[in-house]
Amino acid sequence: MKVVQMLEKSAKDRLVKSAADLLNKNPEKNIDRLFAMIKKTISKDEENVARVKVVEDEYNNNPAIHEFVQNIFKTTNKNCMQKFFTNFFANAAWYGMPKRAKIMEKDDTKVPFVILISPSMRCNLRCTGCYAANYSKEDDIPFEEVDRIIGEARDLGVYYFIVLGGEPFFNEYMIDIYEKYNDCIFTPFTNGTLFDEKLADKIQDLGNIIPMFSLEGFEKETDARRGKGVFNKVMHGMDLLKERGVLFGVSTATGRNNIDTVVSEEFIDMLIEKGAKMSWYFIFMPVGEDPDFNLMLTPDQRVHLGESIRKIRKTKPYFAIDFFNDAPYVGGCIAGKYYCHINSKEDVEPCIFAHFATDNLKGGKNLVDVFKGPFFKELINRQPYDKNLLRPCMMIDNPNVIREVADKVNVKPTDKGAEKMLHDEEFKNNLDKLAEDFKPVADKAWEKDFDGKGNYGMSKG
Repeated sequence: MKVVQMLEKSAKDRLVKSAADLLNKNPEKNIDRLFAMIKKTISKDEENVARVKVVEDEYNNNPAIHEFVQNIFKTTNKNCMQKFFTNFFANAAWYGMPKRAKIMEKDDTKVPFVILISPSMRCNLRCTGCYAANYSKEDDIPFEEVDRIIGEARDLGVYYFIVLGGEPFFNEYMIDIYEKYNDCIFTPFTNGTLFDEKLADKIQDLGNIIPMFSLEGFEKETDARRGKGVFNKVMHGMDLLKERGVLFGVSTATGRNNIDTVVSEEFIDMLIEKGAKMSWYFIFMPVGEDPDFNLMLTPDQRVHLGESIRKIRKTKPYFAIDFFNDAPYVGGCIAGKYYCHINSKEDVEPCIFAHFATDNLKGGKNLVDVFKGPFFKELINRQPYDKNLLRPCMMIDNPNVIREVADKVNVKPTDKGAEKMLHDEEFKNNLDKLAEDFKPVADKAWEKDFDGKGNYGMSKG
């Protein structure tokens, strides 16, 4: 079996290398040859052939997507492009899939596509409302333990890791992790203040790191929360990576006060000019010890965010993702199904916002045993939590779900805010009101924008 798997991976690696070579030489001319090569290779897989044809049609018929794809190939460093193709498309999306599927078939256990990990909560900034300043080096996950976790995950078929914190580049040993696991792709979510020539050179040399810079908007919005001068440091970090052809993007926490700025044409054009290739939009969530519900989007703003992101994708050579409003495309909530989060205490949480766990990896507990456990399986069995996939969340859209699941499988809150979510009556009432207020607005948008239809086939993963 191992020999067969090695041959399969070798064949896939050759295909991906050939594709990368074609595109590095002449992307404008060879992109059609790439589509033909892929369809020929997967010709027996009718479902995936159909998906490739959809992507091909979008590329050929949407000028914004055509320009976006061409821009990536023309501006990306060859080493970074090779790693992106090999590590993400060949390993994470292709080679890892049958490994994960085998575990599903054998043990009825879903292994996520991507794992989020917070090796450290330390940070060099003191942002308003953030608790990272309270942590020290002693609170880090030791290098040996991060090494074990990443190695186990890779053996399960996971080749894509999002690194959170704290500030990921504050933890120096993570560079050694990126270098050791050079067949994986890593996306650190960074405040961008630690970038210099040396770090930028290292990222280019490794090729398997795609940083996401955190921005709340322009200088006014970003510095108001993160401190004076932070915006300009982020711009400098972007310039360093753009000069070296490194793929990078932007992460935006979207709330009531900055939504108009971060979806504006002016803001997106600025990001494109700086060399960013994508943005992930996350709405402010009622998490942490004392969350401010007034920072959260209004129901109308939340729908407007989704409409704006879909417009950006259609009209700009830029890829934007809306963590909540794109749920209809992936069958609703992805927690425990396509991703999970390992916090700095080694609790395994189903979502970066869902601070609940039944398992901890300290003491050598294996990742696969966590995925086999009742918590993640219960969440997946209940998905989608609502037929309206614009209401995907088990906390702010369907708060009854997290309460029922917590009672059934004896879930442990991993911070004080999560404790309140389960046991504080005022907090629970606030969550219920959030869900009640959003429901009629979401139902109207569901029919108007999606014709009441979503990708329910992906709801169970």
